[in-house]
Amino acid sequence: MLSQIVSALIVMVVGVFAAAAYFYLTNRVLDLALPDKGDVVAASRNLRIRAMIRPWLFLGPAILLLTIYLVYPVIATLILSLYGRDAQEFVGVSNYIWAVNDAGFRQSIFNNILWLAIVPAACTFFGLVIAVMTDRLMWGNFAKSLVFMPMAISFVGASVIWKFIYDYRGEGQIQIGILNAIVQYFGGQPEVWLAIPFWNNIFLMIILIWIQTGFAMVILSAALRGIPEETIEAAVIDGASGWQIFWKIMVPQIWGTIATVWTTITILVLKVFDIVLTMTNGQWNTEVLANLMFGWMFQGGGDSGRSAAIAVVLMLAVTPIMIWNIRRANEEMKGR
Repeated sequence: MLSQIVSALIVMVVGVFAAAAYFYLTNRVLDLALPDKGDVVAASRNLRIRAMIRPWLFLGPAILLLTIYLVYPVIATLILSLYGRDAQEFVGVSNYIWAVNDAGFRQSIFNNILWLAIVPAACTFFGLVIAVMTDRLMWGNFAKSLVFMPMAISFVGASVIWKFIYDYRGEGQIQIGILNAIVQYFGGQPEVWLAIPFWNNIFLMIILIWIQTGFAMVILSAALRGIPEETIEAAVIDGASGWQIFWKIMVPQIWGTIATVWTTITILVLKVFDIVLTMTNGQWNTEVLANLMFGWMFQGGGDSGRSAAIAVVLMLAVTPIMIWNIRRANEEMKGR
């Protein structure tokens, strides 16, 4: 444990100093190669050239890393999806045809759509409601801290916590799962909650909602505080109720932030993997695309072609949302 901590600290220190040294040395070399002294015409030309080159010195490492860790893997995955199990035989679009006809893939698509329909909307709604309510309480900051706390827990850690909540013990045994203990206390019969068709997906979604509501709350709370007080006061003077002020004054003014939070959580939901793997490993019709991709790569005999095809589908699903987010960000920057 101690050696891992020391290694992490060394990497952090070396990384920071290496970055600082790179920027200092490259800028120094640029200034020496293109001096701004001597002949006025030459100095002016050198200044213009330096101004064009300098931004690329800062962007260069990022572009290189982006190419190595993002562009290349995308291209390699697209190519790999056109090959068979061992990545030796070219099979064309056979992996995609298999995906369309496979019941497990279709179930995963359905589950992903279900997650997309419920989780982002629930997180955004609860985050907005909590943000509004806590801003009116004296102990609101303490309440926000409690709501935000799950964000500090990993998805696997949160899943372990909720596994104790959903835990089921055989008939006649003491139920240690909180949910079954409550049901049994009121005279009901314990259930294997994670094995109930359809509803088991909802139980898994609750975990992600519990984690991400704090994120939505913090962002939306900051947006709410940016609403001009004059508009609220004018609405109160005009006799608007609290409900009308919330829906007709507050929400329209922070709609851009609401959309940003919703799309951010949507992208996260499309990539959800840890919760499903930890809680059910995709059993009982809880499979999602990311978990199915992992299963075919590491648990299905190592079929890299089918796994890559699923990865491509997942990437295509995320891409439109990312493009929309980028366009919105560009429009907001133009407005400023």
